[in-house]
Amino acid sequence: MKNIKFLILGIIFGIILSKAEVISWYRIYEMFKFQSFHMYGIIGSAVVVGMIIFTFFRNGKIKNFQGEKIVVAPKKKGFYRNMLGGIIFGFGWALAGACPGPMFILLGRGVLAIVVVIVGSILGAFLYHAFKNKLPH
Repeated sequence: MKNIKFLILGIIFGIILSKAEVISWYRIYEMFKFQSFHMYGIIGSAVVVGMIIFTFFRNGKIKNFQGEKIVVAPKKKGFYRNMLGGIIFGFGWALAGACPGPMFILLGRGVLAIVVVIVGSILGAFLYHAFKNKLPH
């Protein structure tokens, strides 16, 4: 019951993403074809907000839900691994028509085909965890 605020925040965030048409396959398709600025504006805004919030994390002004300071791990260098990870993520996003954020919003809106993507992403997360020690980090 004490973490109900996170559930409420998630529901509000889902409504905002839905109303902003971020979960629309057509908006994502327009973005990948460079036909509309809509998604780039939203993603750019999210990056700026993320940078601001990240500075609060580093300064210790924002704590986790248990009240502990969030420790930010030092950045690892590796241009090629970041490029490879970004390409894989982009292919998955383009093929699925949804990034991980709105998948559950789409499910909540009744798009049952997204269940395949959700199962695939959960399976991918488990496979990564199983093989992460053997992967080049």
